[in-house]
Amino acid sequence: MTPLKIGACLAPHEIADHRAWLFDDARDIELQGFSTHKDLTTEFEDRISAAKEALHGFEGRLGIHGPYEGLDMDNKDPELRPLITARYLKALEAAERVGARQMVLHSPFNRWYAWNRLNKPNYWETKLARIHDVMLPVVKAAETAGITLVIENIVDVDPASRRAMVDSFDTDAIALSIDTGHAHLARRMSGAPPVDYFVRDAGDQLRHVHLQDLDGHADRHWAPGEGEIHWQEVFRALSECASDPHLVLELRRKSDIPQGFAYLKSLGLVE
Repeated sequence: MTPLKIGACLAPHEIADHRAWLFDDARDIELQGFSTHKDLTTEFEDRISAAKEALHGFEGRLGIHGPYEGLDMDNKDPELRPLITARYLKALEAAERVGARQMVLHSPFNRWYAWNRLNKPNYWETKLARIHDVMLPVVKAAETAGITLVIENIVDVDPASRRAMVDSFDTDAIALSIDTGHAHLARRMSGAPPVDYFVRDAGDQLRHVHLQDLDGHADRHWAPGEGEIHWQEVFRALSECASDPHLVLELRRKSDIPQGFAYLKSLGLVE
């Protein structure tokens, strides 16, 4: 199994602490700091300027994490859906201006859906119609900008539902993201499959991965090696993926990035 190159998720002001590791090998970076209301309104231009300054000289692949607080692409209120679309479009503008090629958004699927999808007539079709109402303008804008929207599992139980949603748009402008910790937490909480199954289900739709470890009780965002995830099998599945996804450590303590990288490297999984 060939070791894979990984990078990290960082806010602009945190990049300098890991600059040599990231820049010298052109590792993947996912920018944080474009998620909240103030990030995309009153502080928007300051965020753009800070990102451009921090990334000066960077030649690797770049993505951003889009907004999610209080936003659901499956919102049932028709008056609120245009507001969610507008917030996503503003974040997409940020991605384009800083030179990002990906934007992470959160999945609208959960345990309730997994258990009730066959309980009501046309449950899937109705849900998908709401999602398309919110997302079609965003997907079209992403196509124009050459940016891929990657949909991250949050409390997803069945990875096939998110994959089917992505497939329904029939465009390369929307694809799949996997958060390893979220997948493992869903396994412990809701009987979801193991992390490597999420990877294998995604197949060539997988374009982005958050690497984080946890204990199965809470969304810890620990460094790999501190929790329960079987990393060898996760990377075995990743090595079979032909889509070359962005691979980024998403850790609560950014100071643990060297530790997480060293652990995975000691297993021969990363370089």
